[in-house]
Amino acid sequence: MIRHRSSQLYASVLVNSLYAMVNYPVTLVNTLLAPLSILAVVTFASHGTLLPVAAEGALIMNMVGSGTAMQGDLSHLKNDMRLQDMVVSSPTGPGIYVAGMAISQIVYSLPTLVLLAIFNILFVHLTAIGALILAADMATIFTFAVSLGFFLSTLSTDIVQSWAFAGILSPLLTTIPPIYYPISYIPLPYRYLAYISPTTYAAQIAQSQAGFAALSVLQTAVYWLILIIITLIFTFIAVKRSRWRDV
Repeated sequence: MIRHRSSQLYASVLVNSLYAMVNYPVTLVNTLLAPLSILAVVTFASHGTLLPVAAEGALIMNMVGSGTAMQGDLSHLKNDMRLQDMVVSSPTGPGIYVAGMAISQIVYSLPTLVLLAIFNILFVHLTAIGALILAADMATIFTFAVSLGFFLSTLSTDIVQSWAFAGILSPLLTTIPPIYYPISYIPLPYRYLAYISPTTYAAQIAQSQAGFAALSVLQTAVYWLILIIITLIFTFIAVKRSRWRDV
């Protein structure tokens, strides 16, 4: 059973990341440009004062972007290559399928993750505990993004539709919310709207660990609770409620 699942995970990584990385390395540029371009704009606009905050934000954007981008890959594999039909007819369940595709997204974004990690080491001064909390924060928001991406892929009937979903998700989750800058920069009447996005909670948790946001213990606990609940809800939807056997 373990060997069978391991082979399924490896197959996902091979099909969805290693193939493109080896044969079409130019696709890696796309994963680099999105977080780094906004990082550069925010840094230049703030004359360098927001570089540490933006470095953490770029890490969050990469995690969310990698997770939600999975919907395009899954839509291509399902609708164009008909690969999901073979997976559905096999003993593989949606859980192991999502896990394999999620790991493939991490492998695919490794060059970007390494570069952003270096930026964070150089410009964001975290304690060892703070670094662990940041890693848990990134893992949680990535799980949310993967679950959302998988669910949307099951609803998509064409890769073009998936591109439309991606175009909507990107600003709503990674551009408009205050992940590249402190939430205090948003005027109070509109600040509450930022909390609609789960990435706001992830950003606040990350920024608090580096001293960029002042959160009480209670606020931190509430933000973690909200982020985890949202992630669990979308994970449940992705695994249990997605159209898996009747696609």
